[in-house]
Amino acid sequence: MSHDVKVGMAKKFCFCVTEVECVHEGFQSETLRQMSGSLPEGRGLTVVFKGPRKSLDLLCQSQEEAQRWARGIRTLQERVENMTQKEKLDHWIHAYLSRADQNHDDKMSYDEVQTLLQMINIDLNEQYARSLFQKCDRSADGRLDHGEIEVFCRELLRRPELDAVFIRYSANGCVLSTVDLRDFLKDQGEDDSLIHAQSLIITYEVNEWARRNQFMTPNGFTMYMLSKENCVFDPEHARIHQDMTHPLAHYFISSSHNTYLTKDQLTGDSSTEPYIRALSHGCRCVELDCWDGDRGEPVIYHGHTLTSKVPFVKVIETINEYAFKTSPYPLILSLENHCSVEQQTQTVMARHLRSILGDKLLTKPLEGLDLHRLPSPEDLKGRILLKGKKERVMETSSSSSELSSSDDDASRAEGKARRKREEARKSAVSKLSVELSELVVYTRTVPFKGFEQAARNRATDMSSFSESEALRHIKDSGMHFVRHNSQQLSRIYPSGQRLQSSNYNPQDMWNGGCQIVALNFQTPGEQMDLNQGRFLPNGVCGYILKPPFLCQPDTTFNPENVGGGPGHRPVLLTVRVISAQQLPKPEWDKPSSIVDPQVWVEIHGVPIDNAKKKTHHVDNNGFNPRWDCSFNFTVHAPDLALLRFMVEDHDYTSSNDFLGQFTLPFTSLRTGYRHVRLLKMDGSSLSPASLFIHVKVSSCHGSSSKSPTKSSARSPAKSAAKSS
Repeated sequence: MSHDVKVGMAKKFCFCVTEVECVHEGFQSETLRQMSGSLPEGRGLTVVFKGPRKSLDLLCQSQEEAQRWARGIRTLQERVENMTQKEKLDHWIHAYLSRADQNHDDKMSYDEVQTLLQMINIDLNEQYARSLFQKCDRSADGRLDHGEIEVFCRELLRRPELDAVFIRYSANGCVLSTVDLRDFLKDQGEDDSLIHAQSLIITYEVNEWARRNQFMTPNGFTMYMLSKENCVFDPEHARIHQDMTHPLAHYFISSSHNTYLTKDQLTGDSSTEPYIRALSHGCRCVELDCWDGDRGEPVIYHGHTLTSKVPFVKVIETINEYAFKTSPYPLILSLENHCSVEQQTQTVMARHLRSILGDKLLTKPLEGLDLHRLPSPEDLKGRILLKGKKERVMETSSSSSELSSSDDDASRAEGKARRKREEARKSAVSKLSVELSELVVYTRTVPFKGFEQAARNRATDMSSFSESEALRHIKDSGMHFVRHNSQQLSRIYPSGQRLQSSNYNPQDMWNGGCQIVALNFQTPGEQMDLNQGRFLPNGVCGYILKPPFLCQPDTTFNPENVGGGPGHRPVLLTVRVISAQQLPKPEWDKPSSIVDPQVWVEIHGVPIDNAKKKTHHVDNNGFNPRWDCSFNFTVHAPDLALLRFMVEDHDYTSSNDFLGQFTLPFTSLRTGYRHVRLLKMDGSSLSPASLFIHVKVSSCHGSSSKSPTKSSARSPAKSAAKSS
């Protein structure tokens, strides 16, 4: 085999461990299942990737080999997850060095260094690049050996903006004493105790003498500033920290629409893999579109289209395996049932649900709880709920029907109207199997017939709204919709006209208190960025406690007019975008091209808060661009607001290319000098790419600035960051 062919094959079958979602052992994919019976199942292995990339099916020589592959990939995933920022930078450097060393002699000529600079997205002045090369070429042979390459890269990675912060707080300009460090921590709004300052020096200082004498050098300060402890997202919110004992209606619930689809809803593939991805990202409501299949076995697909079909039983098996790997809180199965009773397909579905999910499936109300009140996520921990129709008319052996007790109590004066309702219900029951209906406990779907009628429904009744219906209610009857959503669940779904599986803006729905805001998880973009940001806190468990003014049945909050009402506590947010580090190139760019980055800072919240501002673009520098741009935002309803940072490659002749983003709730934002860890379009890590920013939050009435972060584990107010 020629060298070129080997290289081509290596590229084709090469993947990065950070791109892997999970590994399946056995014949669990659609492709490998076709081999079931003809080969030992233990030899099969499926690597499921993040984002839209198709899974990789592998057939190993033996079960032991398959297990070694699975164990090895999982070990590497764990190691990458636990890498420090310094280790990630080192890994990043060495990956590019190996690619730039074209003749593989472990040395780099000046031409190879120029190739490296193009790869890492920096256009250095020719004179500066050559002088830096010569400075590092201590052997004066025109080539940099391993140690000299390290020095060259370290020079490139110097952070003058971090040095400036260090000097501002250092009393002698050389080191930070514990007193200096405590001043810095106080301005950051953090624990400024002596014990905490000493622990940071012990953890991050690289110089033994400085560590022993309780000093922090510039290198130690840089390591601290690059660590997870200094991220813009509050680390306290990375764990489950909210009260989980409120009724379900008091939470935003991470929800997926058409979960089974990998792409569009006309010709896309249906698969179990999107369920794995959704559940792995904390999704707590997945959708199953069920239709009659061959030999009485139901299938899931987008009906009356060219989308492929996946067996219902395989989806339930996947859900059973992954339901609680990321979150312990209840999972809702939104069942869109198009199956016939004639084929008894619904009975088969009920049997699969019971036998596969076992005790996880909730089949009757919880003991000791009010039947007319929704239970809490804590009450339902580890349970799977079925959302669907539940008839209160029950079939008998003679095919007659009897009304539920609530209908028996109705006045006889209804007469004819009552008999008509009974006939309609008899007709309805013929389309729904008793076995399936019995599995619906707390999430019974009913048609929405106005807020007055809905107020008489049970709290366990819920309605679904198209995006246009929900928007109309929010704009025309905002306060009444918020009150409705304080007691009953609402599910919002995308318009049927979104054939390419695009998404609506979920923020509009959260403003109205809607809980189950279902999005097409397979379609990346701003809407999914907002969804990921909304559910980033509380341990990514898929449940976020709504602000109090969205939970009170008599609330006067109106998302269209928040002025002076509940939830209105305006603050001034000042964001200074200082610099970026190690930005990527768009995948389709030419190797010789270098990005011209600019940064958008966006507020997404109630209509009065929505705002976007951008920096100027920096020519030919994705490696360490510098902006020093400050933006002011007045945020009127901070409890609902999201802050999004988006970096793009500026282009005069075409639309700008997306480079990276990060979104978080305003209430999880930390003040002071912070790093923003950027994410790819599919929501996975873009490490080591980051932004360096400064954040300040102050009252609009002129009082001292406060940290927006509030949680039961921390004091609600922190000192302001020192303005720079």
